[in-house]
Amino acid sequence: MGKSAIRTVCKVDLDKPASEQPHLHNRWHPDIPFAATIKDGETVKIECLDWTGGQIKNDDCADDIKNVNLTKVHYLSGPFEIEGAAPGDLLLVEIMDVQPFQDQPWGFTGVFDRRNGGGFLDEIYPSAAKAIWDFEGIYCTSRHIPHVKFAGLIHPGILGCAPSAEVLAQWNTREAELIAANKLDRDVAHPPQPLSVHAGSAGANLTEKVGREGARTIPGRPEHGGNCDIKNLSRGSKVYLPVHVPGAKFSVGDLHFSQGDGEISFCGAIEMAGVITINFTVIKNGMADLALKSPVYIPGPVEPQFGPGRYIYFEGFSVDEHGKQHYMDVTVAYRQTTLRCIEYLRRFGYSDYQIYLLLSCAPIQGHVAGIVDVPNACTTLGLPMDIFGFDISPQAAAGVKKMDMGRCAFETGRTEGVVCRDGGRNSQVSFGGGLTYKV
Repeated sequence: MGKSAIRTVCKVDLDKPASEQPHLHNRWHPDIPFAATIKDGETVKIECLDWTGGQIKNDDCADDIKNVNLTKVHYLSGPFEIEGAAPGDLLLVEIMDVQPFQDQPWGFTGVFDRRNGGGFLDEIYPSAAKAIWDFEGIYCTSRHIPHVKFAGLIHPGILGCAPSAEVLAQWNTREAELIAANKLDRDVAHPPQPLSVHAGSAGANLTEKVGREGARTIPGRPEHGGNCDIKNLSRGSKVYLPVHVPGAKFSVGDLHFSQGDGEISFCGAIEMAGVITINFTVIKNGMADLALKSPVYIPGPVEPQFGPGRYIYFEGFSVDEHGKQHYMDVTVAYRQTTLRCIEYLRRFGYSDYQIYLLLSCAPIQGHVAGIVDVPNACTTLGLPMDIFGFDISPQAAAGVKKMDMGRCAFETGRTEGVVCRDGGRNSQVSFGGGLTYKV
């Protein structure tokens, strides 16, 4: 150790279309060819594009967010063969470092249009919006959300090993059943889709098969992790991943400079391109020996430090914004928790969309406080007060005058996003915290 440079096993080209780069892929499938081989016990560097493959630009217009092509995401680096890994093993992945590229020191947070991706609060905030964040060392700032500066808890949004053919079939079957039962006015899952499929270095016939069978990378799944967006899975963390195919076929991507618990706006982290440094260790027969069916992780020692008294916590319960009582619905409660925070921060001059973006990517602490006292689950959202350049404490907020906070980026011709107050009103069935349908 220390006598030679850490090997880079995957390089990306920021100026080349992601779909033309053979070390990337955007589906989960056991037959996608290996991008490279990594030794058991080896530490390597892996370069990654941002999750959209470079579709989002550093400008002051959200047309790219509104029109993002979601058939192309996510572009993951890999899959990598880990020598000696076999089905039934565990792959211990230790995240040694994550950094943005030096020549692209910026990232973005987006509120996706309700009809193209949406988000946690999209029935209230259906418009597309964007904030660009500039990186300076461990800190980030945004011209679109002024008077805010914080250290990033930098991490990968996606990492996992490829499913076996049997596991893949289970994913497709259960998600197809959910789609067939759907009564909502929205997508509830994304089935295999041949459009825009990229299977690394695969030939035409295999690419066609991957498009027909391959699972979309959008959700995380219990058998392998995948897109979990866990903000504390940061530098120094260790994650134990189930192995389902020979060589593991590990992939990683969707790097985040920072994220709040829940990543509520869907494109809610500070998304970035960059390089991740990982050590790999194979644990033979680990799935059986540790009785693990899903990944577990141990957080690392790196986290922005705010004293316990330097947070302001907002509470939410299973009563929606229209006053309707729900039964122990944690998602309804967290939606209400988020809305309470948005209402509070308006008094300082921020718009609803600026706050929505900020709560998606700043290091907020989301917790389930109570889940046994019928009919109301209780959730909390902790907002670190020291990320602001002024005092947001209740003592200071009582008589505060609104400041000019500018605005975040919207689509061409729009200077503010739509705010809907009637989403879900008169519905009889709740799904996912206000995602409703009428019966």
